[in-house]
Amino acid sequence: MGDRRDNLYRAVVAIAAGVEQCVMSSIVESEPWGFESENRFLNVGLHVVSGMTPHGMLRHLQAIERRLGSASHRDEHGNYADRLVDIDIVAIDDRIIDTATLSVPHPHLAERDFFLIPMVELAPDWRHPVTGLTAAQMLEMLSGNPSLS
Repeated sequence: MGDRRDNLYRAVVAIAAGVEQCVMSSIVESEPWGFESENRFLNVGLHVVSGMTPHGMLRHLQAIERRLGSASHRDEHGNYADRLVDIDIVAIDDRIIDTATLSVPHPHLAERDFFLIPMVELAPDWRHPVTGLTAAQMLEMLSGNPSLS
């Protein structure tokens, strides 16, 4: 919503300021996922190096969302809703985390090309710790062209 590029820029700058290293992917424009909206989304992936714990990083990212003025990503009925920024932790190396507040790898990773396209660019050798698939392989399966043998 609003000035999408500025919102994205402010989020990236805030994230980069709180970590030791931050590399950004190319911007991916996408249709809304999981709900109807007139707004298209701008997405980037960030590969960060940080000494924060996973839950510490989650709290850091949620604070950035609030500081930038982003409302909840769910409406009063529990459905996805438009927001200024939405920051997700998609993967943390080969870790598997499943708590009430954090699931890593992201449970919808293999269903969202706007997650996978930046991952192919930033971490081409990364493999999903459960399936063993790379982001490129998951993207191929999502597009309906699995070339896995």
